Amino acid sequence: MIVEFIRPGKPTQNAFIKRFNRTYRTEILDFYLFRTLNEAREITERWLAEYNGERPHESLNNLTPEEYRLMTETPQISKSAWN
Repeated sequence: MIVEFIRPGKPTQNAFIKRFNRTYRTEILDFYLFRTLNEAREITERWLAEYNGERPHESLNNLTPEEYRLMTETPQISKSAWN
């Protein structure tokens, strides 16, 4: 098993997870005071459902991640097929 780490001072090597971690920290970890681990899990599950299914993302052309996933999985009919 090869384990690779992000080199110090090179956060752009994994910008996706850095962005997600910042969003999760500001919207969940900084916002709630959890009493139990199960409470943290439940709040996280609800937040993930909203984040992936209800909130449009600029980086996805203002689609939700779920809409974008469905769009990329659906085969598109090319215009040349109709000509």
